[in-house]
Amino acid sequence: MRIISGRWRGRALIAPPGEGTRPTSDRAREAIFSMLASRLGTFEGLAVLDLFAGTGALGLEALSRGAASACFVDNDAAAVRAIRVNLAAMGATGDVRQSPVSALGNTARASHILFVDPPYDSGFAQPALAHLAERGWIAPGALVSVESAAGEALPTSWELLVERRFGKALVRLLRAP
Repeated sequence: MRIISGRWRGRALIAPPGEGTRPTSDRAREAIFSMLASRLGTFEGLAVLDLFAGTGALGLEALSRGAASACFVDNDAAAVRAIRVNLAAMGATGDVRQSPVSALGNTARASHILFVDPPYDSGFAQPALAHLAERGWIAPGALVSVESAAGEALPTSWELLVERRFGKALVRLLRAP
């Protein structure tokens, strides 16, 4: 797995050992960033939140493309270690938190882009987004990429911009109200 574009293009990322982490495929990541770039134009100055971060590939890809900051959240200790190693390998900094999303408190800086990639069929995406909206983590009109199994429910008050299937994965790009 490698960074696709930006200043760290081609740099390798490590994944935590075992089957606990399911990294987003390069093909899906490339499509996600294409969808985002076509709507944003640039990532410069944006704050990014990478939830259920695993390797941190999505947040790191955003940083590589010019995002101002990234916060990585994962409950798994091995994933948090991998994210920290990947950040260090890029010479990057980021806010890395080992925590369930439901335990995140209020924040002073809302995110413009969110990557939500919970375990498939867990039902975590919708409650995670509701919790983060209540705590101020989501900027008005933020773009949210949700990767899930096909039948999982998402917030109905959010605008669905596009959805694409990549094997078993369904990626949906939403706009926060």
